[in-house]
Amino acid sequence: MQKNETFVLDAVLTDVISHTTFNAVLPNGHEIVAFPQRKDRERACALLKKGSRVQVEMSPFDMSKGTFVFNESLEASGES
Repeated sequence: MQKNETFVLDAVLTDVISHTTFNAVLPNGHEIVAFPQRKDRERACALLKKGSRVQVEMSPFDMSKGTFVFNESLEASGES
């Protein structure tokens, strides 16, 4: 396997742990902890809240956590 092998999944935020840490649930019911990337922390604080729909990038080696994927359509709509 390649070192930077990841996949992107849809998720819904279920709880805000801190301003940059969130509980999320995948469509199959699997619960994870999701974080924004360092460069996106300020945007995450402004855009994300409980119930937001997001895309999460995850590693096949650790299925318990992931990072948010921000794109232009997410920011333009004003909701996640």
